[in-house]
Amino acid sequence: MLAMIQKMERGYRARFERRLPHAVDQVWAWLTENEKLAQWFSELRIEELREGGKIKFDMQNGTFEEMEIIELKLRSILEYTWDKDLVRFELYPEAGGCRLVLIEKIHAMTDHTPRDLAGWHVCLDVIHALMEGRTVESRKDDWEKWYVQYVQLVREVN
Repeated sequence: MLAMIQKMERGYRARFERRLPHAVDQVWAWLTENEKLAQWFSELRIEELREGGKIKFDMQNGTFEEMEIIELKLRSILEYTWDKDLVRFELYPEAGGCRLVLIEKIHAMTDHTPRDLAGWHVCLDVIHALMEGRTVESRKDDWEKWYVQYVQLVREVN
């Protein structure tokens, strides 16, 4: 399911939602433990898991961007800076598993926005697959399929 994008008073908000047949603790581990995080987003590494703590993004050229953890509630909320934007993960326990919500608060739509949205979409699919013991055959192919749809969705919202 595509993210829902809303125009806000300041910027935009993209909201992804997934229902997972896994407990909150298990999903939280995939978001916050570097060993698991590296399996679905190899460029990210949590340096300090606390409000005001840092997450490093490996730019793949020998440099790192530091992102600040803005809000942290263990096994519930993880929000951090993402350049000029914010990325927020929320977990809600439900019967038989939990609901994972990813919200990206987007400062301004750019040509890069559909790329990021397609990337987050694939990341969520990969987390689910890994938790099920499956692998995603081609993240690139999946990304390309979703990218086309997010280009259209961003056009419609703008």
